[in-house]
Amino acid sequence: MGTIISEKRLTIEGATVHYLEAGPDNGQAVIMLHGMKFQAETWRELGTLALLAAEGFHVIALDLPGFGKSAPSEMAPDRLLRLFIEQSGFDAPVLVGPSMGGRVCLEFALAHPHQVGGLVLVGAVGVAENQARLERITVPCLVVWGSEDAVSSPANADILTDAIKDARQVMINGAPHPCYLDQPGLWHDALLLFLKERFC
Repeated sequence: MGTIISEKRLTIEGATVHYLEAGPDNGQAVIMLHGMKFQAETWRELGTLALLAAEGFHVIALDLPGFGKSAPSEMAPDRLLRLFIEQSGFDAPVLVGPSMGGRVCLEFALAHPHQVGGLVLVGAVGVAENQARLERITVPCLVVWGSEDAVSSPANADILTDAIKDARQVMINGAPHPCYLDQPGLWHDALLLFLKERFC
């Protein structure tokens, strides 16, 4: 029997947000965002949702407003994510974000440090703009980059790793910006190792 992945919607201040959910309710919560060209469904297709759920994590893949099956909204992603966490009752979830989603996760962790248990940043954009504040992040952080990333320079991975006290870096050699799609096996290995070591 395969992993059950539920499709759900939550209305937050008039904005209807679509998300996918899997894994035991009492597992460590992991909230996955997405990049500009992708959506929650990407994590189902890649197998990340089923993999994490099978390992006992309570995993949620969220469509940001105007992406996937979430209607457009004027609400800022930061506010939406904060209210989603609060309404869902999650206690210090691990936030996973590639590219644009990585920026949302990074800036959310800086603005709401007590609502985040850990960070996984994958080819995140907006690193330089937030560089002066990065040392404020104290939660465990996994930094994953493709060595051939032409959108967010691999140098940004070093900036994050050097500035964040509890950060570990995984560079996927030969991979472009969406390194998790290019080499999903290496991505899943790195993600699972981090989550199991720090949150189990």
